[in-house]
Amino acid sequence: MDDIKDQTIEIMKITNGNICNRCLGRNFYPKIPGKDNQERGHNIKNSLTLRKSLPEKSKECYICEDIFETLKNDVEHIIDEINSSRIEFSNFLVGCRLPTEILEKEKSIWDKIGLTSESIKKEINRELGKALALKMNKEVEFENPNVVVMMDYANAKVDIQINPLFIEGRYRKLIRGIPQTRWPCRKCRGKGCEYCDFTGKMYPESVEELIAKKVIQASKGQESRFHGAGREDIDVRMLGRGRPFVLEIKEPKIRDLNLKELTEKINEHCQGKVEVLNLQLVGKERRSGVKASSTETSKTYRAVVEVEKTISNDDLKILNTLKIIHQRTPIRVSHRRADKIRTREVKEVESKIVDSNHFELTINCEGGLYIKELISGDETRTKPSITSLLENQATCVDLDVLEVNI
Repeated sequence: MDDIKDQTIEIMKITNGNICNRCLGRNFYPKIPGKDNQERGHNIKNSLTLRKSLPEKSKECYICEDIFETLKNDVEHIIDEINSSRIEFSNFLVGCRLPTEILEKEKSIWDKIGLTSESIKKEINRELGKALALKMNKEVEFENPNVVVMMDYANAKVDIQINPLFIEGRYRKLIRGIPQTRWPCRKCRGKGCEYCDFTGKMYPESVEELIAKKVIQASKGQESRFHGAGREDIDVRMLGRGRPFVLEIKEPKIRDLNLKELTEKINEHCQGKVEVLNLQLVGKERRSGVKASSTETSKTYRAVVEVEKTISNDDLKILNTLKIIHQRTPIRVSHRRADKIRTREVKEVESKIVDSNHFELTINCEGGLYIKELISGDETRTKPSITSLLENQATCVDLDVLEVNI
């Protein structure tokens, strides 16, 4: 107790007695009992052994500048800002920005006396959080808050950060000619020019834009980002159970969405071009989870293959020997992918003749295998290939993804 007494007297000298109960009590948690720092500081000041040693507080608190006395008004100010923003949320996190001099004075006392304690920022955050949770009947959430409220004492304002909404599902792309995500014009880089008819885009629509439009409307969000478990080429359909994706909606004002109704609205809007299914609300960790899974998947493709020389069912039997594929980065993507050789496994192959120069190929393989190049050989960059096994130049005419398993 003598150490606490000496440290308290030293603090009172530094502050000339102008320190509030919270800023005093905070320095002695958990050494001094009390339900909070307010009570802890009160107990210290009223200790019989200290009372005569302490100067009386005559001005604002040396450390916090009486911020704690404004907390009630600050809470009302925050609630007014939230209400005026018309945000729908179920949980939140609160933080604060303090003037530099307050933080420096707190650290200076710690350094002079050799104390380590809870920071003033942590106490303000806790007290604001408790009061807001009670007033708004909302929960404080530390990991994935819907909303982050920042009480900026340094600039006398409240900042409200609306965290993104994440919706996971699967999509089918039922027609060819649509990219997965918005493709900026290669001439103007999205600014708009004659080449792109001033749309800023290479293609008028994308899977992302078709899906996101109704979600942005329903959530009153600002914009979207699309995270897919891989992507199919523009001229490839995505069929079967669809491709997994997470749609990220920035600054949504509404989070409680009727996903069944939303699914129907999206599919109606897409007019048979794209369909979504199995929509569910998820946390932000699924954003990276879905993208990381793209190379850990197995995928099933169906291709219509054209060959230069006539072919028979007997010729196709050799395709069953496809197993381990060594594939150098394809020429068509070498401008945006590292030039290296990747090893991928073919799990199962089925083929059947369509006519003397065409056959249908169904192939189940490890994710990350480029099927068009597996068929053509890509100037011997893919080994073995359909072309090399058949000794007959093969070209993919049509390609569909039938299954993406993650």
